[in-house]
Amino acid sequence: MSEFKCKFVSVAIDGPSGAGKSSLAKNLAAKLGFLYLDTGALYRTIGLYAYESGVNGDESEKIKALILNSRPEIEAVYIDGVQKTFLNGRDVSEEIRRNFMSKYASDVSKIPEVREFLLDIQRKSAENNNIIMDGRDIGTVILPNADVKIFLTSSPEERARRRCEELNLKGQAADYAQILSEINERDRQDSGREAAPLKPADDAVILDNSDCESPDESLGRAVKIVKEMLPDAFV
Repeated sequence: MSEFKCKFVSVAIDGPSGAGKSSLAKNLAAKLGFLYLDTGALYRTIGLYAYESGVNGDESEKIKALILNSRPEIEAVYIDGVQKTFLNGRDVSEEIRRNFMSKYASDVSKIPEVREFLLDIQRKSAENNNIIMDGRDIGTVILPNADVKIFLTSSPEERARRRCEELNLKGQAADYAQILSEINERDRQDSGREAAPLKPADDAVILDNSDCESPDESLGRAVKIVKEMLPDAFV
């Protein structure tokens, strides 16, 4: 592992659903010895809170009332270097990964009050650590001054294929056409929302991993980007 000489460095990785942002960010953090913050897990946790409160993801006024009135406690805790997400003191790391939570996360992320609610958690993490953060508006909104910004993308068809493969490996049935439709809808929602729409930052490096045959290949490209942008940071 390289020795890092700067005090605190931030790397923002944005991109559409299913492009492999979380895997890349985790692997890159491990490679560089950085802290990894999974921002998507925070939105999924808000979605879970709404779901358990009997509120649909598209009921924005009710969700606003929930977070403003009851102020759920959300924490990103690191255990053996792995992020665990807690909701009101309960570990919900597994629950928020249920497939339908993806749609909830997309729905709640469109609500400005939700984004504002989670903003401090994300920025405070970057103030005190060398950090890699992934999401959909990290380089444009959360960390506009990030040292390195990567926009990770892949074709919808390739993302659907990978998701089917992932589900099959878990022994779950996967409908390619349905998953592709869901991905296209998620892209449409995330790109068209008024609050922090999905788009590359003006100074982001585009990394298209459609042709990458393995996560290691995608990681190699990301490491190269970081080192080229911070040539004096590593020895």
